[in-house]
Amino acid sequence: MLAAGTFAQAGSAVAIHGPAFLIPTLHRELGYSLAAAGAVAAAPTVGVMVTLVAWGLFVDRYGERLALGLGLAGTAACSVLAVLTRDRIGLLVVAIGLAGAFAASSNAASGRVVVGWFPPERRGLAMGIRQMAQPMGVGIGAVGIAVIAESYGVASALWLPAAITALGVVAVLLTVIDPPRPDRRTTRVANPYREDAYLARVHGVSMLLVVPQFLVWTFSLAWLVDDRGWSAGAAGAVVAVAQVVGALGRIAVGAWSDRAGGRMGPLRLVAVGAAASMLLLGLTAGLDWAVAVALMVVATAVTVADNGLAFTAVAERAGPFWSGRALGLQNTGQFLVASAVPPVTGLAVAGWGYPAAFAAAAVFPLLAIALVPVRDEAPPS
Repeated sequence: MLAAGTFAQAGSAVAIHGPAFLIPTLHRELGYSLAAAGAVAAAPTVGVMVTLVAWGLFVDRYGERLALGLGLAGTAACSVLAVLTRDRIGLLVVAIGLAGAFAASSNAASGRVVVGWFPPERRGLAMGIRQMAQPMGVGIGAVGIAVIAESYGVASALWLPAAITALGVVAVLLTVIDPPRPDRRTTRVANPYREDAYLARVHGVSMLLVVPQFLVWTFSLAWLVDDRGWSAGAAGAVVAVAQVVGALGRIAVGAWSDRAGGRMGPLRLVAVGAAASMLLLGLTAGLDWAVAVALMVVATAVTVADNGLAFTAVAERAGPFWSGRALGLQNTGQFLVASAVPPVTGLAVAGWGYPAAFAAAAVFPLLAIALVPVRDEAPPS
């Protein structure tokens, strides 16, 4: 079930992030303006943001297996619709946006499968493995969709997310069983947001830590090329290595939280590490030291390490009847902040330069340190 959930999440990531790699082909081959091609790339993200909480509510009511099956099937169907409407920009944007809306189902549902079937002492490691799905999906989209689109056209490239998510449906139906949960009729279901501020604080921490994460993700390649004079190929290789290190780091931090017996202590130290790595990256980049490249790889790994910890903590605290909605809110907040990071950082880089922008991003994890709850909390009674 862990493998099926991870595969489902990776397939959803291909559908959500893959259209961004169609931009060159849409512009050159089909004659779309860059603005129109950008709208195609942004459409699935918009679809995700507006449906995350609704899918979370669906998971709470009807279970993980049904949500994953319907969501992946809908993603595959809408990806096929995108193939058929590729020559009409308005319909293509709608089709890819709907694919993103269906793909959002896996965010809460696959996380709930992990939390429901793995005991607390193994849950952090399992969630770390599941959290590798996003960089895996982005990598598949970057290589597969870009290469297929360039060689065989947009229609052929759009069959990739359709095929992967269709396979995901099969994997879910053959493998996933809804985790056991108490009988709703005999269990007091408390709203965890009314119990205390624990969930709101974890949401806030994650939103703050998204800033350095997406800043490094978005601008590290441009910094290597523009400021350090690297070739695009060499810079891309280093960025790819950094992503692999970050993915492995999610597993390591998850296992660490299992041994520590809680998520908040490791989460606080990750925030400290994020602040320190961004400050050092900004300082060494400003001094033009070669070690800045290694620090960029470190910052990439550290700034993504919080995702699995926070996701697990939210699901554990919200309980079996509220975790779907809570995870939906968790991801919605992160997506909202992430969408603002590239344009704001672009203005900062234009005005101050890359080193100052890197260093300024350390302010956000510093604020997050104070917001991390003092200790882990038990689910509401």
